[in-house]
Amino acid sequence: MELTDRKKQILKAVVEDYIRTAEPVGSKAIAAEMGGSVSSATIRNELADLVEMGYLEQPHTSAGRVPSPKGYRLYVNELMEQQRLSVAETERINQSLQLKMEELDRVISQAGRAVASFVNYPTYMAATRKSTLTARHFELLPVDDKSCIVVMMMGNNRVKSQLLRLQLRVDQSKMPMLSGLLNQHFTGVSADEMNVKLMDLSDQLPPQLFLLLSQTVSYAADVLDEAGRKEIYTTGATQLLKLPEFRDADKAHDLMSFLTDGKENLPIPEDNSPMKILIGPENVSEELRDTSVVVASYDIGDDMRGLIGVVGPTRMDYAAVAARLSGFADGLTRLFGKRDLPPKEDMEE
Repeated sequence: MELTDRKKQILKAVVEDYIRTAEPVGSKAIAAEMGGSVSSATIRNELADLVEMGYLEQPHTSAGRVPSPKGYRLYVNELMEQQRLSVAETERINQSLQLKMEELDRVISQAGRAVASFVNYPTYMAATRKSTLTARHFELLPVDDKSCIVVMMMGNNRVKSQLLRLQLRVDQSKMPMLSGLLNQHFTGVSADEMNVKLMDLSDQLPPQLFLLLSQTVSYAADVLDEAGRKEIYTTGATQLLKLPEFRDADKAHDLMSFLTDGKENLPIPEDNSPMKILIGPENVSEELRDTSVVVASYDIGDDMRGLIGVVGPTRMDYAAVAARLSGFADGLTRLFGKRDLPPKEDMEE
C-alpha cells in the first residue's frame, strides 16, 4: 500500500491535533481542518489504511485515531515543520542563561532548571567527554622510603596528585626509572589497557617496585574513570503530573522514580549529532517505552560536550521542543565559550 501525499497530509493533521488535545482524532475534525477539500468518507478510508500500515492506532473505546510510534517517526523525519523561536522566547532563553559561572556541575544544574520551566517537561543535563581521556605524563616524587607523591597530567592538561603510602620500602633512587616505565607504557592508553600493560610487566620487576607501580596505575585508572564518568542531573519530574498521560498515579510514580533513581540509564547519545529524537520503543530502557526523549548537544570546551534531554509523552510537540532545546544549546555553547570555569582543587591527600 502506497503512502500517498494525501495520506501524509492526513497523518500530519492527526499528529498535530493529538499533540494539541490529547484526545483521539476523528474524521470530522480532520475534514474541518482540511477546509472541506476531502470528504469525511474518504478521510475514514485513508485513516483505515494508515492504521493498517501501522502509522495510526485506534483505541478500543473511541472512533478516533492516535499516532503510533511509527507515525510519530515519519512525522518527525518528513512532515514536521521546523519552528523558529519568537523574539520573546529567544529573550527568555537568554535571560535564563545569565548564570554566574561557577563549577561545571552547578552551572549545568541551574541550566537544567531553566530548561524544565521553559518546556514544561522533565529535563536532564549531562556532561561527557568527546574522546577517551588518558594520562599524558607521570612523575613519582619521593618523600621517604615508605611514601611518595604521584603526579599525573591528563590529556586535558589537568594535573592530579596524591600521596601514596608504600606497602614495601622502595629505594628512592629507583623513582626516576619507575617514572620512565609509567611514561613509556601507561600514557595515551585507556584505564582498561593500563591493567593489561601492568600484567605484562609483572615478571620484569622485583616485588617492591611492582607493588608501587601497581598502586600508581590503580590510582591513575581511578582518576581517569572518575573524570570520564557521566554526571547526570534531572529536574522537573513533577511536570509529569500536569499531563493527561500520567493521570494514573502508579504510571507517573514509576517514571518519576526512574528519573530520580535510574537516571544513569537515560539516553546519552554517543555520536555528536546536534539533536536526537527517540520515540517510544526506540528507547532502550523499559521505563521510557511509552515516552519520547529529545536530546540536544552543546559544546562546553576542554574536549567536553553537554547534553540537554527532555522526557515527555509521545504526544509531545516535537517541533516546539526541538526549537527550544536548540536555542538553549546555542546559548550554552556561547556561554561556555565566553568564560572559563574555575578549576577544581586537584591536590588530594
